[in-house]
Amino acid sequence: MLKACLQTEMASKTKIINLARMSRIFQGTSGSFDSIEKTDIISKSHKLMINCGIIKSLSIGMYALLPLGMRILNKLIDIVDKEMMNIGAQKILLPALTPAALWKKTDRYDSNKTELFTVIDRHKKEYILSPTHEEAICNLISSAGQTVQISTKLLPLKLYQISSKWRDEMKPRLGFLRSREFIMKDLYTFDSSLDNARHTYDLVCESYNNIFRQIGIKYTKSIGDVGTIGGLMSHEYHYMSDIGEDTILQCPSCHFSINQSISKTTSCPECKNELHSYTAAEVGHTFLLDTKYSRPLEAMFMEQNKPTPMVMGCFGLGLSRIITLVVEILSINDEMRWPVKLAPYTVCIISPKAGSKEESTSAYIEQLFEIFYKRNIDTILDDRTHYTIGKRLVFARRLGYPYVIIIGKAATQSIPLFEIHDVNNSTYHELSLEQMNDYFDNISVKD
Repeated sequence: MLKACLQTEMASKTKIINLARMSRIFQGTSGSFDSIEKTDIISKSHKLMINCGIIKSLSIGMYALLPLGMRILNKLIDIVDKEMMNIGAQKILLPALTPAALWKKTDRYDSNKTELFTVIDRHKKEYILSPTHEEAICNLISSAGQTVQISTKLLPLKLYQISSKWRDEMKPRLGFLRSREFIMKDLYTFDSSLDNARHTYDLVCESYNNIFRQIGIKYTKSIGDVGTIGGLMSHEYHYMSDIGEDTILQCPSCHFSINQSISKTTSCPECKNELHSYTAAEVGHTFLLDTKYSRPLEAMFMEQNKPTPMVMGCFGLGLSRIITLVVEILSINDEMRWPVKLAPYTVCIISPKAGSKEESTSAYIEQLFEIFYKRNIDTILDDRTHYTIGKRLVFARRLGYPYVIIIGKAATQSIPLFEIHDVNNSTYHELSLEQMNDYFDNISVKD
């Protein structure tokens, strides 16, 4: 029993020693807007993400995700992975390069050529830096089918990946909204019949609804254009935003929604009301493909001892676009705002300034950290004590940490109190350690 207690105490102290500290975070920025590349339109999110050390521009339309940005992305990936697991999807990783010959087989090479990055290897073979992977996934299924015949028992098969994609944008702009390299989650489904594929399609769309509900920003699902990907049916997921490049038409009564680019009317086909138009940015796109790719690329299953093309669906989520639009929609003035589930850190603790009368209260850092560690709430300490508390509070608000805890003058009282700033809700409290425990017991900051 004593040994177990000592091990727990040692583990706790190790965690405190390894507590994330602002002084050690690489942000790659001077805190000015001077480093922003010259574009015709610079959005609020573009400015803030560069200025606050979330991303760093390395060349036109190409960005590095910095440590704080990676934490945000990984939290979003965690939400996506759990939802994909719930519907039985399996995670894979396909090569970035796809043989151009596969794109020529599906007649997509010529129609997309102006936006494709292509490379030639030493054997004069051409490859595409893939903007999407329908051809590659079918090639995988076809190759697997040559080794082990795929039967209906394996279907529906749902395979997804999260990886960088590439598009040779003529005019990159708005950060990740129109970048040359972007991060996408793409899911490909394979069924034995069109009816079964429609059922899988509805299942995945509901999973996407769950993902967007967890993020917590209002979204729309609209009938979309199948475009160059093709198929029988398509839906687009949008966030309403002035920096979006789509116009959607929506019924105020029944919420029927359609992309204006394919709408032949201004009246709702369901209830005949006038459709209202909104500027929106696409963050997800789903397609019922039928056998458009599986037939020419021979992605087959065995049905009554006969090879039969699988019926496909494909489902994309623009993860880097989602992060960009979260900043664009939620942020105020020069301060980022994050949903609790996506914030780089949920809690930021600000310790007293070095040499101040309150410096002795730094001893409470450990007790505060224990409150969050026991609740699995990720916490960062702004230990840059050469700055005033006020300056660090401004910085914490700018980065959008949902909760900021200040160890200040009130902590010197006989019953020490700590300032807690609920940044997203613009509320402020002074709480004791005991009250702090109760406060975070009653606030949902976890899954």
